[in-house]
Order: sequence, then structure tokens, then C-alpha cells
Amino acid sequence: MTFSLTSPVFEDGGAIPQKYTRDGQNVSPPLKWKNAPKETKSFVVVVEDPDAPRGTFRHWACYDIPSTVSELWENATKHGMGERLCQGVNDFGNPHYDGPEPPHGHGVHHYHFRLAALSVGRIDVAQGATVAEIWAAAEPHVIAVAELVGTYERG
Repeated sequence: MTFSLTSPVFEDGGAIPQKYTRDGQNVSPPLKWKNAPKETKSFVVVVEDPDAPRGTFRHWACYDIPSTVSELWENATKHGMGERLCQGVNDFGNPHYDGPEPPHGHGVHHYHFRLAALSVGRIDVAQGATVAEIWAAAEPHVIAVAELVGTYERG
């Protein structure tokens, strides 16, 4: 069985509905995963746009997710799960999810939702750590990574 990440609102390689972008309601999409390695102690989720004009733009990091969790609800950071989720500061400067907002006329951007299964229950980062710092702290503990790519374009 392969460790996998899916969303009920868009398929891998498919368009992210506007609701989950900064042009819409700017809420995080629901995410579900299965077949995590048995030795998983926690998870981290990051969302990055490698198509940004100035290089990879980081939209979200959610970390120290317990190994007993297998999904994040829609708008997870605000409804029901927010008080239990540790989040990093994204490249907009916000400590929460901010969805796609590519420059107008820049073409299709690809948003990589990466879920890493970690061998530790917590990663050691300071309050206010950036998405990049969180991923760097998680990397030495990664057992497996599942990825879901969504696209978005502004005319």
C-alpha cells in the first residue's frame, strides 16, 4: 500500500476550486491521507508554489499533527482543529493558510501539497517559524512523503 494524499475537492493535477484561493474564501481545502508508515509519530503538511516569479512561494505549514490523525478538514485552521494545529508563517507573513494568488496573466501555477510522515512526535522550531524553517526542521525525520498537486490560474 502506498502512502497517499488526496482531497475530495480537486484531483491530483486538477484545478483548485476558487473557494480555496485568495480570490475566493481563502480557506484550506480538506485533505485526507492513508497508508502512513507504521512507525509514523507525527505529520507535517506544507503547501508551496514553485512557479512563483521570484522562486518557490510558501503558502502553509501545519506541523506536529498526531499520527492518529488521517485528515484535515476544510478550513481546518479555523473550524474545530485550529486550536490543536501548529502552523508556520507563510510567505505572505501570516501564521495560517493563504491560498493561491498568482500574478494576473502569469499562467498556470502548480501548488504542491506535501505531507511528510515523521519519526518524531514533535519538531523543534520556535514560535513564529516560517514554512521553510519548519520543512528544514522536519526533513531529517522524514520517513515518507505523499504529494498532491493542484493548479490555479488568474486571467
